[in-house]
Amino acid sequence: MSTEIKHYPCYINGEWLDSSQRELIEVKNPANDQVFATVTACTKEDVQYALESSEKAQTGWQATPAHTRSLHIYAIADRIREEREHFARLLVLEQGKTYPEALGEVDDTIRYLTYSAEAARRIQGSIFPSDLPNEHLSIHKVPYGVTVGLCAFNYPLALIGRKVGPALVTGNTMIIKPHELTPVTASEFCRIVEQAGLPKGVINMVSTKNAEAASLLVESPITKLISLTGSTRAGKAMYRAAADNITALILELGGKAPFIVCDDADIDKAVEAAAISRYANCGQVCICNEMVMVDEKIADEFTEKLIKRVRQIKVGDPFDTNVNMGPSVSDLGLKRIDQLVKENVQQGAELVLGGHRPEGVLFDKGNWYSPTILTNVQNDHATMRDELFGPVLPIMKVSGFEEAIALTNARKEGLSAYLYTNNYKRHMKAIDTLQVGTIFINRAIVGYIQGYHSGHKTSGIGGEDGIYGIEGYLQKRTIYMDYSEK
Repeated sequence: MSTEIKHYPCYINGEWLDSSQRELIEVKNPANDQVFATVTACTKEDVQYALESSEKAQTGWQATPAHTRSLHIYAIADRIREEREHFARLLVLEQGKTYPEALGEVDDTIRYLTYSAEAARRIQGSIFPSDLPNEHLSIHKVPYGVTVGLCAFNYPLALIGRKVGPALVTGNTMIIKPHELTPVTASEFCRIVEQAGLPKGVINMVSTKNAEAASLLVESPITKLISLTGSTRAGKAMYRAAADNITALILELGGKAPFIVCDDADIDKAVEAAAISRYANCGQVCICNEMVMVDEKIADEFTEKLIKRVRQIKVGDPFDTNVNMGPSVSDLGLKRIDQLVKENVQQGAELVLGGHRPEGVLFDKGNWYSPTILTNVQNDHATMRDELFGPVLPIMKVSGFEEAIALTNARKEGLSAYLYTNNYKRHMKAIDTLQVGTIFINRAIVGYIQGYHSGHKTSGIGGEDGIYGIEGYLQKRTIYMDYSEK
């Protein structure tokens, strides 16, 4: 593999920023710690320029017919489709997911954009009867203005498509801020934006390691809506920072999804889903299976089969299509996971699989961790307490369905949950009572574009995807119009 370090600039008002007068962000390949790219680090002045150019462009963009706006979004999607393999390769290099997973992310990005473009002719308001004669009462839906998309590192391209599509089709402009670990695909996305002929300032991209510059995106009165995918800690900080201007927020935050397996479950099906839903993208998915709660009557059989299944996961070069799991994106995140595993073992948990770096020359460098399973875990243990966001799965025995529901609802976060049971009464009770935004019933991890991705409690406000996600980028304007002659 070439050791050439390629540079990727940021994109503001249709211009590519000169890196000679700015610092650089080094981007490492998580598989080997090698710096393979640099990205321009924006200054506070650059961020202000992005805000002002987005504000200037938004008026004309809003005035552009929605169908015309959709044609620009289609053009972006078409060009990404043409470069599908190129973007997948970049995702592997900067994020560490396997090549098949990366191809899937590119395809998801295209779907996000296309779905939004298709919605251009379906933006609807309402007309209601007035209380008086010769009066018209209507509710229009209008864009917020300048929006900011703050993207997490686990899906660097798909999260851009997920935010940009709805923002643009509804008449907003957007400033993209990628995570500092994964800014390369964002820069390449803006190359596609330029090729697609979008008006200057409609999409801007800033990558920065300057805290003041990043804060300006949130605190500026120019920003009218912020869409964040990130941790609960980041979401709380965002809430506080946006308070002075009462800036609208869409927050998709941390989760701790339980994988509840009842005594009547199809065990083999549940085992397969538990493995897929935990170790996909090296466990770096907010709605991943974060902890198993299994009925004590079937716990031993389930655990034995799950260990056998997870042993089959092949860890290695993410470009090898026979590999099932690549490295974690962050060295700091990996150290945190390892510390939680060690703490849990000290608390009495049994490490039955993994818990270490894989053996072999390939794994000497990079952010590698073996698929890990812990048993004899209690509800107050470390791996049950904190979101893991990595390839570690604690298994806890419960007395049954009721205890699992109670433990889940007692938690502060409420993003998602899994339930395996063939009892339809349990299905309905879970739907009625589980305090989470998404429930997977007898289903492995999935996310359809026409669904809705949202969290309850500390897992966020608002949401993304589908018609409700597009609604989140529109505010309502009520019109009372008197057309009487006197």
